[in-house]
Amino acid sequence: MSIRDPSFEPVGLELSAVIVAVTDDEPRVLVVGDGTALPSGPLESGHRTLELGLRAWVERQTRQKLGYVEQLYTFADRDRLQTLAATRLISLSYLALAREAAEIGTAESGWSNWYRYFPWEDWRQGPNILVQNVILPRLRSWAASARNPGQARLREQRIGGTFTETERHWNEELVLQRFELLYEAGLVPEAARSGELGVTNTDFVSGEAMVHDHRRILATGIARLRAKSKYRPVVFELMPASFTLSQLQRAVEALAGRRLHKQNFRRFIEQQRLVEETGEIVAGTGGRPARLVRFRREVLQERAVAGTKLPLSRSA
Repeated sequence: MSIRDPSFEPVGLELSAVIVAVTDDEPRVLVVGDGTALPSGPLESGHRTLELGLRAWVERQTRQKLGYVEQLYTFADRDRLQTLAATRLISLSYLALAREAAEIGTAESGWSNWYRYFPWEDWRQGPNILVQNVILPRLRSWAASARNPGQARLREQRIGGTFTETERHWNEELVLQRFELLYEAGLVPEAARSGELGVTNTDFVSGEAMVHDHRRILATGIARLRAKSKYRPVVFELMPASFTLSQLQRAVEALAGRRLHKQNFRRFIEQQRLVEETGEIVAGTGGRPARLVRFRREVLQERAVAGTKLPLSRSA
């Protein structure tokens, strides 16, 4: 007769996917349910590998067939799924890039602009008003409410290192750190679900919540993609077969949530020899016809354009 170790904790494994597309100059993520969850499901006995299990769940829930995917992160916080308190559920997340298609999606799934969940991350029109007028004042009030001066200084340092009023000092890669800070300050609905924080505030900053910790997983995916786009031309995997340089620039801006300097961006593309002309032109909207280009496929095979930073516009 075996005696069960009282410290034993059942563990389950969930597979989740952050699937990104760029459509009409907007970054989009494939979501399920009412738009508050990522495609996900448990690893089942019939799944030969983790990745095959993920692909099966995504296709079952959304009809989206995945191409290249990469492992994103493993989330194993004890309270990440309060509905399964008896089982510690670990989430193994993946990042995938896709092109949005009309036939993809079901009655329970579809594409959604990722700034629906993170409106403070969009700085394409200049300084973000939500950050300036709402988030920073509330974070500063939270810092001032600290138990002692030391904790207050630490909170102020974290605020200064993640949020800023000026575009010049905005670091677009700190998506997860900003969400975690808002969570700790009790400014997002997900914080109210955790008994640890004791959040009773219901006046949260705008940005739609997601089930469980799916918004945290999405933040991790956005941060990974923003970082990768600076040293690998991953944006081309999101583009159609042919496109204009203006369309390419707007796609990069959509992902980064930042403006790009037009001349510097085109100089970068030319110097790296990332594209080639197709010989076709497309009528412009109020301007001169634009040349269509396509991605030089051998670029990905030859090199990863390491160490090259995209020329983001910095305003004073």
